[in-house]
Amino acid sequence: MKILNKDWFKPRKYLHFDLPINRKKASKIVSNSETVAKHAFYPLINYDILINKIKKNPITKNIMVSEPKKRPISYPAHIDSHIYSYYSKKLNHQYEKAIKENGLNNSILAFRTLGKNNIDFSLDAFNEIKKLGECSAVALDITKFFDTLDHDILKSEWCKLLGLSQLPKDHYNIFKSITRYSTVNKEYLYKALGISLNNPNKTRRRICEPHDFRSIVRKYKLIKVHKESFGIPQGTPLSAILSNIYMFDFDLKMNSFITQLGGKYFRYCDDILFITPTEHKLKVKKKASFEIESLKLELNKNKTEIRTFKFKGKQLKSDKPLQYLGFIFDGNNIYIRSSSLARYSSRMHKGVRLAKNTMIKYNKIRRANQEEERLIFKRKLYSRYSYLGKRNFITYGYLAAKK
Repeated sequence: MKILNKDWFKPRKYLHFDLPINRKKASKIVSNSETVAKHAFYPLINYDILINKIKKNPITKNIMVSEPKKRPISYPAHIDSHIYSYYSKKLNHQYEKAIKENGLNNSILAFRTLGKNNIDFSLDAFNEIKKLGECSAVALDITKFFDTLDHDILKSEWCKLLGLSQLPKDHYNIFKSITRYSTVNKEYLYKALGISLNNPNKTRRRICEPHDFRSIVRKYKLIKVHKESFGIPQGTPLSAILSNIYMFDFDLKMNSFITQLGGKYFRYCDDILFITPTEHKLKVKKKASFEIESLKLELNKNKTEIRTFKFKGKQLKSDKPLQYLGFIFDGNNIYIRSSSLARYSSRMHKGVRLAKNTMIKYNKIRRANQEEERLIFKRKLYSRYSYLGKRNFITYGYLAAKK
C-alpha cells in the first residue's frame, strides 16, 4: 500500500518543542518503521476552549446561557504530528476496507471522506424514518467519549484491524504515546518561558531549545503524565480513526441486530441513532446499553431520546421532535435547532459590539492626533455574520434549506 504525500503531509507552522520540517524530511521519518519504533514523542501542548451552552426558555422564550463547558484541545509536536497523520492514513486504509466488507459503509458517518456533511447525514436519517413510516427513533450519546476509551480494548481492536496477535514495534510505540501521553499547559508554559500568548511567533520558530526544555519545562514540573488506563487526547491527527476502530465490533453487532429487526443504524462519533419498528424500541435501547457498557463506556442519560412516529391523517408526526446532528425533525418538517440560532445571535451581537468599541477607541486616538475619524469596519462583520460570507452560520442555513 502506497500512501501519497498529499494524503498525509500538512505544513505546520505553529510553535512547539521542535522545529517545523519539510515534506522530504518528514517522509523519510514516517516511512521508516524502525525510526518510528524508536521515536521519542514530545508532550502535547494543551489548553481549554469554553463552549457556551445557549437555549431558549420554552415558556418565557428568553435566551438562557448556562455555565460554559470546557473542551480540552491538545496538539502534538511537528514530527509527532506527521507520524500520527501518516499512520492515521495507514490505519484508515485498513478500516475502510473492513467496514465495506462488513456492510457498514453507510452507517459510520464521522471522520470519513464521504463527500457529505451533517446536513446530508441528518437528511439521510430523516428520509429513512419517512421510508419506514410508523416507527421509532432511539438516539443515544456517549459521555466523555475520547476521555473514557479503554486502552486494553483499543489495543485489542487495533490488533484485530491489522490481523495480528500483537502490535508491531512501530505501532506499539505510537499506541504508548497516545495512551500514556503527557501534556504541558500552554498558559503556564508560555509564562515560564516569557512568551507572549498574543504574539508568540514574533522572535522564535520553536518554543524553546532542548536545554531549556530540560532546565525549565522538566525542572519546574510543567509536564503532566496521563496515568489512567483509559482516555486518549482529542486533537491529534490519529484520535479520530482510533475512535472509529474502538467502536468497530459495536458497529458490527448493532448493525446486524437492527437490520434483522428491519431497522437502520447510524453512528456519528459518539452520537448513535437507531431507526426501528416501534415494537422493538425498548429492546434496541437495552441491547445498545449493554454493548456500550461492555466497552467500558457510559451513556449520557440526559441526551437519550426515544421518539415514536405515527401517521395523523396523511402526515407522519412524532410524539416529540427528534434532535439529530444539529437538526430537529417532527416527522414532516426539519428545523435548525433553536439553540444553534440563539448561539449565532449571541456571537453576532458580541461581534458587532466589539467592532463598535474598537471604532470608538481608535477614533478617540485619531481625534487626539487631529486625524479624520473612520466609520466602523464592516467587511469582517459581513463575512462572519451575513449571507455575503462564504462559510458561516447563515450560508450553512441556506445550504441546509436548499438540501
